[in-house]
Amino acid sequence: MLDIRHETRHILDRALGLGGRALDFADDTRLLGVLPELDSMAVVGVLTSLEERFGFVIADDEIDGAAFATLGSLIDFVERKVSG
Repeated sequence: MLDIRHETRHILDRALGLGGRALDFADDTRLLGVLPELDSMAVVGVLTSLEERFGFVIADDEIDGAAFATLGSLIDFVERKVSG
């Protein structure tokens, strides 16, 4: 079974080069504006990795800062895309 929470953490960790730190993030861990590694280019990398891993396509108008507010909001976004 696909573990979206686990996979999303790993993708975030790899894309941002956090060396395992993201694996300890809680759902309420703030991302955008808090992690210096999460700049606009990193967001693109995370989104591309999510699309490749989970097999969905993210339209430009689907993404805003709210999806990257916390780890939980990012996981919620991925779960909606996978189920949708």
